[in-house]
Amino acid sequence: MTSQFTLLFLAAFTLTLSARLWLTLRHIRFVSAHRTNVPGEFAERISLPAHQKAADYTVDRSKFSLQTTLVDAALLLALTLGGGLAWLHDFWTIRLDGLSYGLAIIFSVMFVSAIIDLPFSLYRQFIIEARHGFNRMSLGLFFSDLLKQSLIGLLIGTPVILAVLWLMTAMGNAWWFYVWLFWSAFNLLIMFIYPTWIAPLFNKFSPLEEGEMKTRIEALLARCGFRSSGLFVMDGSKRSSHGNAYFTGFGNNKRIVFFDTLLSRLAPTEVEAVLAHELGHFRKRHILQRIVLMFAVSLGFLWLLGQLIDATWFYNGLGVPAQNTALALVLFFLIIPVFTFPLAPLGSYLSRRNEFEADAYAAEHASAGDLVRALVKLYEDNASTLTPDPLHSLFYDSHPPAAQRIAHLQGAAQ
Repeated sequence: MTSQFTLLFLAAFTLTLSARLWLTLRHIRFVSAHRTNVPGEFAERISLPAHQKAADYTVDRSKFSLQTTLVDAALLLALTLGGGLAWLHDFWTIRLDGLSYGLAIIFSVMFVSAIIDLPFSLYRQFIIEARHGFNRMSLGLFFSDLLKQSLIGLLIGTPVILAVLWLMTAMGNAWWFYVWLFWSAFNLLIMFIYPTWIAPLFNKFSPLEEGEMKTRIEALLARCGFRSSGLFVMDGSKRSSHGNAYFTGFGNNKRIVFFDTLLSRLAPTEVEAVLAHELGHFRKRHILQRIVLMFAVSLGFLWLLGQLIDATWFYNGLGVPAQNTALALVLFFLIIPVFTFPLAPLGSYLSRRNEFEADAYAAEHASAGDLVRALVKLYEDNASTLTPDPLHSLFYDSHPPAAQRIAHLQGAAQ
């Protein structure tokens, strides 16, 4: 059984890696082939230089993703069949035991992954983003953010990991269900405290100033029956020139946040239309659906891990001669993306369907024309390609291609 599982893992690994590389290469070729002409439906809205900038930005990011995909694949093999986890087990097992051993194993893998990712993050931010005019982050701010993220990860992650490992040991064969209950409660707690306790550690959130924009937004919220704990502007320009808007929190702790870069670019009616789209996600219960789906998927994964945790072939087949709860957790969540990659189009489809529904809601409660104009500006400002490869988009894009989305909105406006 051990050798059979090893072969199954290697087959899935090879197919997934090949598919990811092939899809990215397709995307690069497709975007490059359509670089010289703006799509007809955007010819009057997007200039050729802006279209070419988006194509170049997309190609640069895609080429970079080829490198990170290969490095991630090499790290996975190194940790499993290459003996990396086995070495970490040998290193820590003579120094620690019990929960402290499990914590050391998990944090060691996270540390190795972070160290390998660091130069890629620096290149992404200070070469690719800077080359295309998006980076506004200093090197000092980058490492300040990294330090804060690491400290928060340690402060929150340590008790969470210890609790999970304890539940796995103490709750018998049904441990996976108790871990799921704990994990679900923890995620709900993070969603609740993130807006007021964590996000302000990285950005400044200022109340939206009085004026036409705030008046329009408050009227829209009243029409849609939406209550929030405030309207805030985030200093997104501190790090990037990309623009965005989002909801955060839930219950009485919901906040509506606009990037300052978004407000500086869009007219009040266009901001209203963008917010109407975001409200559409709330009113159509997309956020609740995503939470329920996330909890259902996590329950399924934990149940599956519960069936594998005592199987010797699971560990040995992945190059680990020992078995315990910490190694089971690490191995399972390292390899699960290899086997679930074929399901990616389903997740993308569900997300794109929600985007169409939110657009339709926005067209009912604001102006479809204003939303079209806002989206075109955002496509241009964020250098989002108007010509993605259809198959690559099918796997990866959470939002519909620009042409499809604009066509639906124009139909709603008629």
